[in-house]
Amino acid sequence: MNLRPLCLALLTCLIAPSNAHPGDPTITAQVWLPSPEDHAPSAQRLAPLLNRYQTDLYSLLHVHDIEWGPARAAALEAFYLAWQERLQAMDFDQLALEDRIDWTLWRDELRNQRRLLAFQQKRLQEVNALLPNLDALLQLAEARRALQQADGQRSGEILDATRAAIEDVRQSLKQPTPEISTTTPAQAQRAVRILNTTLASMREWHAHQDGFDPAFSYWTRKPFEAYVDATEALIKDIQRTLAHTEDPEVIVGDPIGREALLAELESARIPYSPERLLTIAQRELAWCRDEMQKAAKEMGFEHWQDALEVVKQRSPAPGQQPDLVVQLADEAIRYVSENQLVTVPDLSRRDWRMNMLSPQAQLEAPFFLGGEDVWVAYPHDSMPHLKKRMALRGNNRHFSRAVVHHELIPGHHLQHFYNSRYQAHRQLFATPFWTEGWALYWEMFLYQRGFAQSPEDRIGMLFWRSHRAARIQFSLAFHLGKMSPQQAVDFLVDEVGHERENAAAEVRRSFNGDWSPLYQAAYMLGGLQIRALRMEMVDSGRMSDLQFHDQILRGGPMPIDLVRARLLGTLEDPDAHWHFDGN
Repeated sequence: MNLRPLCLALLTCLIAPSNAHPGDPTITAQVWLPSPEDHAPSAQRLAPLLNRYQTDLYSLLHVHDIEWGPARAAALEAFYLAWQERLQAMDFDQLALEDRIDWTLWRDELRNQRRLLAFQQKRLQEVNALLPNLDALLQLAEARRALQQADGQRSGEILDATRAAIEDVRQSLKQPTPEISTTTPAQAQRAVRILNTTLASMREWHAHQDGFDPAFSYWTRKPFEAYVDATEALIKDIQRTLAHTEDPEVIVGDPIGREALLAELESARIPYSPERLLTIAQRELAWCRDEMQKAAKEMGFEHWQDALEVVKQRSPAPGQQPDLVVQLADEAIRYVSENQLVTVPDLSRRDWRMNMLSPQAQLEAPFFLGGEDVWVAYPHDSMPHLKKRMALRGNNRHFSRAVVHHELIPGHHLQHFYNSRYQAHRQLFATPFWTEGWALYWEMFLYQRGFAQSPEDRIGMLFWRSHRAARIQFSLAFHLGKMSPQQAVDFLVDEVGHERENAAAEVRRSFNGDWSPLYQAAYMLGGLQIRALRMEMVDSGRMSDLQFHDQILRGGPMPIDLVRARLLGTLEDPDAHWHFDGN
C-alpha cells in the first residue's frame, strides 16, 4: 500500500487554519506545539517516585482484584504503610515548592486510603449476617489469584456448606432474628452489592478449572450450580424483604454518618463542619432565588417558577440537540479566547467527540456528561411519552447554555487536555473540589461577566447554580441521616424546579454508591473556593485572569488550598487550613 497520499492528507489536516470552528466538518485535527518551557527538564524529585508508586499500585490491584478479599486488604495496607514510612523519612524543609505540594498530596492520599480500608471492613461487618460463608468463598477466589489450583473435593464441600448456610439465612428472613430485623434498607442493598460482586468472582474462579480438571469438575459442578441458584434466590429475597428494591427505579442510598463525613472533609482539606457547609448552601440558594426573581420580572412574571416553566418549553426539536451543542461549544471557546480569560490550545478545540446517552443511562444521568468527550441526554424514541417530555424540558436550550461550557471548554474537556500534559502524575490526587469546582466556577464567573444574553439565559444558568447549592444540602443531609432519598427528590422539585423524573435520576446517581459522599457537595464548594482565590490573586492585581486560570490548569488536580499555596509560591505548613468563606 502506498502511504504517501495518506501522509499528505494527514499533514494537510494538521496544518489547517486555527480559526476553524469545532463544527466545521472539513477540520479533523489541529497541530498544537508546546512552548519551550513545556519540554524543559523537570527538577521535581517526587514526580518520578509518584509514577513508580502508581505503577506498583496498579500491579498490586491487578493481582489482588477480589473485592472485599482479606488478602487484598492486607496487601494494600502493607503497601500504603511502606510508602508512608518512606515519605516520612524525607526532609520536608529541604524540598522545593512543587515537591512540597506533592509530598503533602501524597501523605494525605496514603492516610485516606488506609482510613478507607478500615472503613470498608467496618461496613462489611455491619452486614455480615446476610453474607453466609463469605470468608471461605473469598479465600477460594484469592487462592486462585495466588496461582493455587483448587482441590476439587474440598472446594465442593465449601460450596455445599455455603448453600446450606444460604438456606438458613433465607429462612431467617421469613422469621427475622434480632440482628436481621434491625437491618436498614441501605445496609440490605450493601449486602446485595457484596453478594453480587462475590458471585461474579466465584464464577471466574469456577470457570478457571471446570472442564480443564476432571476431578475438579466431578466434585464441584453440581455444588457450584446449587450455590449460584441459592445466592441468586437470596439476593431476590433481600431485595424484596429488606431493601425493597425489586423495582430498578427505587432509590436506596447508604448514608455514612457524621463521623465519616468529618473524616471525608478532613481528607479533602475542607476545614468546616457539615453543618457549616449546609449554612453556606442555604445562603447560595437564597442568592440564586433572588436573581431568578429579578429575571422573571424582566420576562413579565411575578414568580420565578412561572418564568422557569417558559424556559423549559424552549427546547430544540428531537434530532437537533447535537447541532445546538456544537454552536454553544463554539461560542464559549470564542468568548474565553477573545477575552483572554484562559489559553485554549488549538488541538483542544476539536479533539472531543459527541455521544448520545442511552435511555438506560439517562435513568441516572438525565443531563449532559463530559470530560474527554461530551455525552448528550435527549429523548429517545423508545422512551415512554412522559420521559420524553421530561428529557426535552430538562435539556432545553437555556439550560444547555451553561451545561455545554461546563462539560467542554473552559470546563471539563479543557481540564482533561491539560491534566494529560502538565503534572500528569497528580491525576492520582484528583478531587471533585478541583474537577467539578473548576467547571462550576466558570458558570459563576461567566454569569458575573454577563455571558447570559437574556433573562431566559440567566434563568437557565441560575437553575444549575441553584441545583449545585441544593446538591450540598440534600447530599450532606442524607449522609447525616436527616433526609431520605424521596425527600431529596421532593427538595429538588420544590426548591430548584426540577422535573420529577430528572430529580429522581439525579438522586439515584448521587446515592448509587459510585460517587464519594462529598462528590455532589464539591461542585459549588470547589467553585466558591476558586472564586475566593481569584479575588485574592486577580482582584488584588497580583495576576491577570489569563495567568490565574492557566496556572491552575498547569498545576494539575489537587485540593484548592494547595492550588492557593502554589499560586502564592509558598507552603510552609502542610497542615495549615485555608478558610475560604471567612473564619
